Amino acid sequence: MIVDSHAHYDDEQFDTDRDEVLNSIRQQGVVRVVNPSSNLESARKCIELSEKYDILYCAVGIHPHDANEFSKNALESVRKLASFKKVVAIGEIGLDYHYNFSPPELQKECFAAHIQLALELKLPVIIHDREAHRDTLDIIRAERGYMAGGVFHCFSGSVEMAKEVLDLGFYIALGGAVTFKNAKKPVEVAGYVPLDRLLVETDSPYMAPVPYRGKRNNSGYLHEIIRKISEIRNEDFNVIAETTAKNANILFGLGL
Repeated sequence: MIVDSHAHYDDEQFDTDRDEVLNSIRQQGVVRVVNPSSNLESARKCIELSEKYDILYCAVGIHPHDANEFSKNALESVRKLASFKKVVAIGEIGLDYHYNFSPPELQKECFAAHIQLALELKLPVIIHDREAHRDTLDIIRAERGYMAGGVFHCFSGSVEMAKEVLDLGFYIALGGAVTFKNAKKPVEVAGYVPLDRLLVETDSPYMAPVPYRGKRNNSGYLHEIIRKISEIRNEDFNVIAETTAKNANILFGLGL
């Protein structure tokens, strides 16, 4: 049993063969996929897809790239979308100072407001943090985001950063980067994180693992990510797969 804790099957890259891909990953042992949104349009599409495919669950929220879309009305729309049955989290939300597609101050405002919404709705959060580690943690502490709980997706920080995240009660999700030839931090983190706080993800269609790097990613490639983590930790593949699936099921309230 494998759970992909983060993939984007609402992406247009899957518009021509979505049925085929989702049927294929099911045959490869992937039983559930959490599909976060990036803005209101993708949130609506995520919900539509979750109603069509039993394997898909969704998260709703405004990604830092799209923080220019944020307003009180937009947040109210997120609140309404979160009431749909298969919405299991608020996300993905956070800060991204690598691209700065939206002004940092607006990203912070959007992030803080979504944390408050998650607390109100009693939903976990899916955190996007790129080159914004300190501000991300500061906002989580200031807004008591640790009370909502959640996961730092596609974790890119150091072991020291991972310790802070774990101390706040969050899960850490690792993806394709852990398989990259020159990966250092993800490998160190993979060996450090307690197994009961670890999730796996693909971030499909992005971040395909070796040997598929550069191709469109899909949840079937989780086998490569789990295999690499099992090598790093010197633990059985099935133990990693089943425990990370259990962790995702617990975090997102999906049942066991």
